[in-house]
Amino acid sequence: MRTQVRVLAGVLLAASLALAGCGASGGDAKSSYADAPSAARAPSAARGAGGGAAEDGKSARRASRLAPSVIRTASLEVEVRDVPGALAKARQVTEDAGGYVGEESTERDDDGSERTRVVLRVPAERYEEVLGSLQGTGKLLRRTARAQDVTDQVVDVDSRVRSQRASVDRVRKLMDRADKLTDVVALEGELSSREADLEALLAQQASLKDRTGLATITLSLAARGAHPDAGDDTPGFLDALSGGWHAFLTMLRWIALVVGAVLPFAALLALLVFLWRRVVRPRLPRRTAPAPVPGSLPQARPVSEDGAPVPGEHT
Repeated sequence: MRTQVRVLAGVLLAASLALAGCGASGGDAKSSYADAPSAARAPSAARGAGGGAAEDGKSARRASRLAPSVIRTASLEVEVRDVPGALAKARQVTEDAGGYVGEESTERDDDGSERTRVVLRVPAERYEEVLGSLQGTGKLLRRTARAQDVTDQVVDVDSRVRSQRASVDRVRKLMDRADKLTDVVALEGELSSREADLEALLAQQASLKDRTGLATITLSLAARGAHPDAGDDTPGFLDALSGGWHAFLTMLRWIALVVGAVLPFAALLALLVFLWRRVVRPRLPRRTAPAPVPGSLPQARPVSEDGAPVPGEHT
């Protein structure tokens, strides 16, 4: 009996040792398996961190390379001896800088003084140079300059143009794969709408490119003597006479305006009065005096000794 117990205890001990060994080996295997992905992920994580750093570096370099987009405008008023000669010089300076004349207007005063206004478009990088050359054509009377930074607007429009083009391409690919007529019609409407939006964005992009690439300079040229001195502004007898005559003409003009405004109402009122007297009034029934009662005779009123009637008494 004791022998059997010893054999059974030995078997149980051997079995427990075997189970303990298997558990330990399994735990080691699981631990090594769990550590393996971490080791495998380490290089990839390192590559990911390196890639993110590279992308950040590219973005920083792209932002540093992005030149600011500025709309530059200026206005000059210059007094010169020879307006045509100064205008020819301004044209030559603009053309030498690679620009062009956008608009031009010339007028002459009553005393023969000539004035010219011209709009010049010059490349932005030659803006300061051309501005200095135009100021040297004569006596500078007035100068205004303005610079508007539209870099954010340019970047936004460019991004929207790229997104809209990608959207149009996606709709076109869907149209190529569409089989049903209803799908084709719906996609055509969507494509037309997106193409219209794309054209509007392209027009806005072109306008920004034109205004940032070319500066606008408005040049006003006036002949010397066109600006009278302050002492010459004192009015004289002829000036007073001319002012009074203009005031008299202005008064007559206002009176004529008032008469013209009242005349239609006066004509209508006259027509109504005429119709009343000639048409309506003759057709109205006339009132007749009451007939005297038969048999009644007028009674004489008593009079006093001096011939005056006595009040309140009747005979």
